[in-house]
Amino acid sequence: MNDNYIELRNRSTFGDIINTYFQFLKNNFKTYTNLYLRYNAASIIFTLIASYLLVTGFMGLASRDFRFGMGSDLNTENYFIAGAIVLVLVVFITAMINYSFSSAFVGDFVNHKGKVDSKRIWRSISSRIGIIIVFIIVGALLYLVNIIISFVLAFIPFLGMIIQYGLSFSITAIFGLTFMSIFATQKSFGDAMSEGFDFTFSNFWRVILFGLVIGILNLMITALILSIPGFIIGVYVYFSVESNVDIATSTFATMVFTLGFALFLLSFIYTQALSQVAYSILYYNLYEVKHNVFLQQKIDQIGVNE
Repeated sequence: MNDNYIELRNRSTFGDIINTYFQFLKNNFKTYTNLYLRYNAASIIFTLIASYLLVTGFMGLASRDFRFGMGSDLNTENYFIAGAIVLVLVVFITAMINYSFSSAFVGDFVNHKGKVDSKRIWRSISSRIGIIIVFIIVGALLYLVNIIISFVLAFIPFLGMIIQYGLSFSITAIFGLTFMSIFATQKSFGDAMSEGFDFTFSNFWRVILFGLVIGILNLMITALILSIPGFIIGVYVYFSVESNVDIATSTFATMVFTLGFALFLLSFIYTQALSQVAYSILYYNLYEVKHNVFLQQKIDQIGVNE
């Protein structure tokens, strides 16, 4: 057993679940992040490409004077559209990787008492790739429905906003808990989805409040990550304006904004992965509350030892 192992299969209070999440990150941050970077290497590269295309296209559209060493006859709208398409594909593929990796990581952590192995994680993901793809597509449709409903609710003052947040947190929780169900208990797509809905609505307020707290904490992490590049970009823009530099046609400005936007996307993607870690931890708590499997195992062991 790993000395830093934390038992996740406990009937914990709400505060204990939050504390367990941070203890888990504290003890496994280095291992988790190193593996995360390995699994997302291609996504990081494509995120940089998408950021460059979007920033280049946007700045070209803003100036209508395309001088990035590529000729003035190029249509900058093509760069913007291409960047948006690449970004959508990156978000879709990265979401599949992040939800799968985070769920498999926590599952392997629990099954092997804290001794996580990259090969086992990969085998766990590859053996469920069909279910993962189907669920990502279904999840994308759920989020699309959520966007449509949220647009309608936007016309209802205050109450509409509350319903929007509740619906958003509910879908996120269903998605996260269902994904963990796929990896923790090797359920089929239908059974995992059913369990995700059951855990969400049978523990509705706990799940919603958990999502709110984790969302705020992860937002703070994102803000912390972006504070340094945000400060650098702010200083650069300030002195560029003071020096009458045309930012819209500056190659260096394109590089600065590209890296800044890419870092924003990468931090968002990383906190998405951390959110799935949190829901994976919540899953084990809710599973134990309902089934008492781990508690029964400990009781049985006491009988054997006696």
